[in-house]
Amino acid sequence: MASLIDSVTVTRVFSLPIAASISSTSAGPSVSGRRISPVRFLEFRGLKCSRSLVTQSASLGANRRSRAARGGRIACEAQDTTAAVEVPNLSDSEWQTQVLESDVPVLVEFWAPWCGPCRMIHPIVDQLAKDFAGKFKFYKINTDESPNTANRYGIRSVPTVIIFKDGEKKDSIIGAVPRETLEKTIERFLVE
Repeated sequence: MASLIDSVTVTRVFSLPIAASISSTSAGPSVSGRRISPVRFLEFRGLKCSRSLVTQSASLGANRRSRAARGGRIACEAQDTTAAVEVPNLSDSEWQTQVLESDVPVLVEFWAPWCGPCRMIHPIVDQLAKDFAGKFKFYKINTDESPNTANRYGIRSVPTVIIFKDGEKKDSIIGAVPRETLEKTIERFLVE
């Protein structure tokens, strides 16, 4: 059964001061003479949609006006993704013991915080880490924080995923690829 959304209402949670009205002094930035602290943005973790407002608005009656006055049809709120498996970040100093001396195959995602495609592939790698737990190890390495390892393996583009087995580089995949591509590569090294 298909449903149609007539409208979506988005409310403004907060607004930032206009750049023209911000002046910087030795005491720090200020707006209209008041000192303000630097703005911190929350990390976006996705949206979770629920049908609770659909049920509530439908219970108001068949009158279309009363439903429209009630508000939107779908409520979206920030999704808590802390339950997802988070693949640990490695540094240059941990490389030898965690990757090269591992007794099971290892998938390493080379990434950078400024890389858009890296953010697209992170949830895929996190889900694969959950699916192949115990059979494969998964790590991420920030190329900005650990350039020595990235240079050692000739990383010129991020994201790059490299599979290591018995301390040797076995395969690499460059770019944000579909889950199926990574999954087939991982399964190839589980069989050997």
